[in-house]
Amino acid sequence: MATSMNFSHGLNAELVQPYNFEMLQDLRPFLEKYWVTSFLIVLVYLLLIMVGQNYMRPRKSFSLQGPLILWSFCLAIFSILGTVRTWKFMGTLLITRGLQQTVCFANYIDDTIINFWSSTFLLSKVVELGDTAFIILRKRPLIFIHWYHHSTVLLYTSFGFKNKVPIGGWFMTMNFGVHSIMYTYYTLKAAKVKHPSMLPMAITSLQILQMVMGTIFGILSYIWRQENGCYTTTEEFFWSFMLYGTYFLLFAHFFHQTYLRPKSKAKSKSQ
Repeated sequence: MATSMNFSHGLNAELVQPYNFEMLQDLRPFLEKYWVTSFLIVLVYLLLIMVGQNYMRPRKSFSLQGPLILWSFCLAIFSILGTVRTWKFMGTLLITRGLQQTVCFANYIDDTIINFWSSTFLLSKVVELGDTAFIILRKRPLIFIHWYHHSTVLLYTSFGFKNKVPIGGWFMTMNFGVHSIMYTYYTLKAAKVKHPSMLPMAITSLQILQMVMGTIFGILSYIWRQENGCYTTTEEFFWSFMLYGTYFLLFAHFFHQTYLRPKSKAKSKSQ
């Protein structure tokens, strides 16, 4: 373990030096102690969805364009910063130590940079629940995949953070990458700025790819579970496999319904 940790600090010294803000007070002890609170947060979240929809049913929708632009922009900047920092760390680890060390990530959990970004990543999953408030207040369709994904990601992130799940590095890094593009798109859309028409489809495609890669990394961590830093329990593997499997099915179905089905209908009508 000492060897792995020394190498971790070597990463910082050579290529991935922490910024001052990344060396703030360690939030891990607090977040690990109160991880069960995530269940209460999700329960309140689901209750507020029902209350909010009932409240808005007889009322006119709110525009909220300004707040939505600011909200999406802040999350986009946060995700871009997270992407740059975590991808640089994971890329360095991949090049210098190989794929197995990036999948068996537990040896690097206590690294200064990873500790900071994994903590803020977990907290961001709570903040992102606010996306739903904009949907409800603007009276936009709230689909199952939205609230299911938001709530279960928060629960699994809290679980993985507490247990230092070895594949958590890739889960976090991929999510940051997709969200940096997704929230940038949301910002442009809210501001009514012209954007590539294929961008929404590209984002959904990246989300599907994320689920495929997450499943592959989960399988690899289970295969390598006897290796140093790659200890994975059957419980951790089961939940990661189940969640990424359901995410894949839901996003694939959404992709088909949103981007493929309308075209096939239009084609049949024209014939």
